[in-house]
Order: sequence, then structure tokens, then C-alpha cells
Amino acid sequence: MLDPDRCRVARLSRDARFDGRFFVGVTTTGIYCRPICPARPPRDDNVRYFPSAVSAAQAGFRPCLRCRPDSAPDSPAWHGNHTTLRRALRLIDEGALSQASLGALCERLGIGERYLRLLFQQHLGVSPKAYALHRQCLFAKQLLHQSALPVADIAYASGFTSLRRFNDAFRRQVGHAPRELRRTPGPPSQDLTLTLAYRPPYAWEWLRDFLAERRIDTLEWEDERHYGRYIQWGAARGHFTAKHLPERSCFRVTLTLDDLGALSPVVRNIRRVLDLDADTTLIEAQLQKMLPEAFPLVEGLRLPGLWSPFEAGVRAVLGQQVSVSAAQRHTTRLVEALGEPTAEGGHHFPTAARIAASDLTFLRMPQARRDCLRGLAQAECEQRLEDDPRCWTTLKGIGPWSADYAALRGTSHPDIWLGGDLGVKRALAALDTLEPDLAAPWRSYLTLQLWSR
Repeated sequence: MLDPDRCRVARLSRDARFDGRFFVGVTTTGIYCRPICPARPPRDDNVRYFPSAVSAAQAGFRPCLRCRPDSAPDSPAWHGNHTTLRRALRLIDEGALSQASLGALCERLGIGERYLRLLFQQHLGVSPKAYALHRQCLFAKQLLHQSALPVADIAYASGFTSLRRFNDAFRRQVGHAPRELRRTPGPPSQDLTLTLAYRPPYAWEWLRDFLAERRIDTLEWEDERHYGRYIQWGAARGHFTAKHLPERSCFRVTLTLDDLGALSPVVRNIRRVLDLDADTTLIEAQLQKMLPEAFPLVEGLRLPGLWSPFEAGVRAVLGQQVSVSAAQRHTTRLVEALGEPTAEGGHHFPTAARIAASDLTFLRMPQARRDCLRGLAQAECEQRLEDDPRCWTTLKGIGPWSADYAALRGTSHPDIWLGGDLGVKRALAALDTLEPDLAAPWRSYLTLQLWSR
């Protein structure tokens, strides 16, 4: 349960660290807001607090048009502490319920419909379909505010197959017709520009330098305030560039995609790659308790995500027993040799099918490592790879370090401890004692703090 006194102090102070951790419903207006809303604060007896935007909407409140709750960072409370729930949320965010039935989703999860509904009621207070519909409508609202896309294209990009159903659902969820929220449209453009918020602080310089050291020139680009890359999601192809705006606690993302049906999961994945939903204040408070007082934490440290678990696995194999610069050279050769060329002269990351079909003799490495890469790619082609890369150790040549590295960067798993990593070992040597288990469930962030030493 939310503590009303703490929520009251947070909303009156408009503390950005609480943005997305709870939402404020105003009974006199029927509107729900973020705690950082610039509107005049309502009286305490006219306020209700909710742990998530969807729970506020289900209680009959509609989103504020000033602070736009759809743009708030997600609260960790949404994910709960159950692995099945986390996987269900990820699949729904990728469009599982807009493309198939609840029964099909449960079959993928290996559980019954009744149990899934129970998980959602316990952790979110809503049904899976209500959660999915609310997420679709909030994403559509974001596109209505921030893009010049036609309403029909927004409906498709949000996972609706019928414009009429989109209009009905949007009116029920948001309280307005889609065209009522339509900003004055500009000229049609192939590029979309979206604003993705986070909770400060955000250690952008550290993340930028980490990514720059491992950058593949024909795949990625970065400078003082930008990071971008070519991307693929199923059959969709495109690219994005994210510009850091620290004064607004957000990234402005310019995105080009040739299939708008993949837009919602692509935007969700960009959020994951940049680790925009982490509550680093909470994480670092726990890490500081188990680290020596003299240990300087990097405030706002984020997980440096890669676009997919498969790409992270390939990079992990290429980085086995070599330096970061050597791993970068291997990956560059792989991308330039097997990556799909782009119209701009770059390359997409190679598909599993192209890696599996190649003899990889252009890579200067032991044959056993080439065989490991081909085995990983073949398993991906045959859909034999588990969702959790930590299970990939059954594949020949994939050890615990490679599997954990793929989980940390490919799925942004928050609780990966790379105790066998050389950089971590060096940092540990300078500390008297350290019990990594005390950092759970944030051991990935502990690993990064030690890498930053």
C-alpha cells in the first residue's frame, strides 16, 4: 500500500525521483497526474494515490493533458517479483495480445489462464487484457501528441486492427476521442520524434563512453549528446538516434521504421537499451549499504543495453579471452561481412541465418570459437534459445561468463554478477571484503560500479 504521507510530501515538492513510482488521482476533476505535474496542487481530501497509471484509469480517472502520464518512466512495482509476470509483461508490451489470444500467450508462458489472471490481479490489480489495452492507448496518446502520423497509422502502430475499435477503446481509456488530442499536424515525415523520460540522475557520460569504446562504426554512431544505431525487429528495418536532454530528464529519439506495426515494441526496446526505467536512487541506496564508505559510487549508472539477446551472445563469444579492442575488431569484421547493407551505407547486425550459413573464416580466431558462433546462430534459427541467456550454457562453447554477459546486456537483467570478469576481479582486489549477494537484486549495477573503478 502507498504511504499517503510520503506521497503527499513527494507531490507537493514535485520531486522528479518519484516520477512514475505513483500517480495522483484528483476526485474533483476526474483526472490523474504524475507527481511532477505543474498544475496547482489539489487539496489533500480531493486526492487518491495509485501505484500505476493503469490502476488509476481502471478507477475511472482520465490522464492529465499537462503532465501526460503516458510519458512517465515505468515504475519497478509494475514488474513485481515474479519471473512469469515479468515475461508476460514483456510479451504483452511486444504485442502478444494484439496479435493473438490470451490462451496463446499462456501457452507461450507454460501456465494456465486462471493463474495468469491471478498474477495480474495480485501485482497490478487489473486483468492482462485491461493492462494490454491501456498500454496500447497510452502509446497511441503519445503518438498523437508527438507525431504528425495520420490517426489510422497511429491505430495500426498501437496494435489495433480496426480504426473503429481504436476510437472506442481510446475514448473509454483516455476520456477523449483521438482527434481531440491531435496537435496541429505538420508535414508528413518518414521520421518520428518521440520524447522518452527517465528519473534523474542519469550518468550519460559514463554510458556514452562505454558504448563508444565498443562502437561498430557501420552499425552505431555517437557523439557528445547522441547515440544511435541501425535496428531490426522481425521483418521491420530502421534506425534511431537518441539525443540526451539532461535539463528535461529525457531523451529525444528520432526514429525511422519501415513497418509501423513494430513501432510499439521497438520504442519499448529503445527504453530498455538506454535503461530509462531504472530507479537508480533506490538501487544506489542499497549498494551503498554493502560497499565501503570510501567507495565512490557513480550516480545514475545505467545498464548499457544491446539490441537483442542474440546480438549480445554473439558479442560475448567474440569477446572471449581477448581485450575490448580486439572484440570490437572481430565484431566489426562480422558486421561488415555478413550484415545487411543499408541505404545510408551502413549495416544491420547480421541475422542468425547468415551467421549459421557462413564458414566465418574471415574471423582470425580459433576454429572452436567459430564453431561456437555457428552453433549459437543455428540454435537461434531453430528457436532453441531460451528467453533467459543464462540457460545457454548447454551450448558448446558458451560458458557462464558469456551467458551472464548476454543476459546483462541483451535483456538488461538487473541481477547479474560477473564475478569472473577480469575488470571486476581487479576492482575487488582493492577492496577488503565484499559480499555480492547482499546487492541482490541489483548485482548488475554492482558489476558496473566495479567496472567504473
